Amino acid sequence: MEYLTRKIEMADLPRFIELCKNHAAYEQAHYKTIDKFDKLKRAIFSDNQKLYCFVVEHDSKLIGYYTYTFDFSTWDAKTFMYLDCLYLEPDYRGMKIGERIFEDLKEIAQQNDCVNIQWQTPDFNERAIKFYKRIGGTGKNKVRFFINL
Repeated sequence: MEYLTRKIEMADLPRFIELCKNHAAYEQAHYKTIDKFDKLKRAIFSDNQKLYCFVVEHDSKLIGYYTYTFDFSTWDAKTFMYLDCLYLEPDYRGMKIGERIFEDLKEIAQQNDCVNIQWQTPDFNERAIKFYKRIGGTGKNKVRFFINL
């Protein structure tokens, strides 16, 4: 199957938001679409970019996306890449697209002098966990906390 990974474009935002909603549903989370267009537009397309986003396209339709940020590790005293989201629509999983995405991410991380790439997935997402282990990922059991503001 032929597909293309490319940087997101402004015209992609409505479909990107739909993919985010699908991703949240897959991870059994709630996703509010209100104000997402403007907020994501600022985060991705402003001069002070906060979020880096690539989309996966097949037959002129977006079928997935991945987003990342750069953060700093106190313990390593170096920058790391944080893979915030990686999502492919169900019909496109198992086609080695994820492997290609991780190769691209490794290259970007190395170009930005990152010590590693970090990410997380829900503990019930056994298929993703199996994939991440197969490509060389290692996991640490932690509990993620947050406070809504």
